[in-house]
Amino acid sequence: MAKTDSELLTSVLKKGELSRIYYIFGADVAGVEKMTKLIIKTAVGDNTDFALTKFNGKKLDLSELSDCIQQFPMMAEYNCILINDYNCEKPYDEMRGRSSDDVTKKLLDILKNIPEQTVIIFNVTGFEVKVQRDFRSGQNIIKDKNKKLADFAEKKGILCEFPLKTADELAKIISLKVSSGGGMISFENAHELAEMCLCDELVIENEIEKLCAYANGREIDRTMLHEIVHIQNDTTIYNLANAVASMDTKAAFEAINELDVDNDNRGAVLYAITNAFIDMYRAACAKKSNVTIETVASDFNYGKRTFVVKNAFRDSSRMSIERLRECIIILCDINVKLNSSTLSPRVAIEQAVTKMLVTFKGR
Repeated sequence: MAKTDSELLTSVLKKGELSRIYYIFGADVAGVEKMTKLIIKTAVGDNTDFALTKFNGKKLDLSELSDCIQQFPMMAEYNCILINDYNCEKPYDEMRGRSSDDVTKKLLDILKNIPEQTVIIFNVTGFEVKVQRDFRSGQNIIKDKNKKLADFAEKKGILCEFPLKTADELAKIISLKVSSGGGMISFENAHELAEMCLCDELVIENEIEKLCAYANGREIDRTMLHEIVHIQNDTTIYNLANAVASMDTKAAFEAINELDVDNDNRGAVLYAITNAFIDMYRAACAKKSNVTIETVASDFNYGKRTFVVKNAFRDSSRMSIERLRECIIILCDINVKLNSSTLSPRVAIEQAVTKMLVTFKGR
């Protein structure tokens, strides 16, 4: 039927209108989970014990699913089925003697005959569905085998992606949440908080609670953001970026040890690491274009932190623009991975640093 966005899908569901099949995915895992709950609520109300059947996509029994699809609902208008994390790339952990394409083909054959009383939801919260931006249409296009199932859902029901919200979008949400809790925060500071948390709504939610408790009715200002959210040592972040630039593996992992990364501070740590490389990337591009330190500091509002630009001009000489760009991409990919899996933040950052070091040592 259609590929839609979260706002339109929400408005349709609030009218009580349901499709037979949904495919919900995206880097915004919190958004995926919220929409999944809304679809279930619309289909079965509070009767989840009787009218909702959940399947683990990694252990999906196609025969059992086929039988379940044909069942009539109990104490609800619809028979609702939730299938979490079915991956067309690798449907089962053990694929010996089986082809992923064959398994998905059998699944699609079963889904061709969904009766009127059944609603099926495929949602992805535990792995990354790879997408690529199509600049002609302005849409994200799925680039892995999950496109088969997504295309089927788009044709027969609803396909909805939840990309990470922009900092501007999240700033509005942050402002409303702080206000609803009796606090105050300016749009500029809300925007900075979103960027500090790399636009991860789960991290932002946690940070808002801490900030509101700390502010205790006062306005949340920039000083509070850096006192509460920026709990890592800026010098340690600098040492980590410098170690990667110098190809010093020992120093890089010593810096990671000092950061003591966990689920509470992962957003702030990743934000700071990524910013360190962005600073060097800006400096490298500026030097190539004969732009001065003062101009960069002014254009990007570094203010009293002009020393950061000076250091970046100095340190960026150790890395090419291409290498800096790849480092930033690696860090962004790790953030997406963290948002869509249960991977330890410490392990994720170690993987990112290792990838940056190994990739460039191998060249």
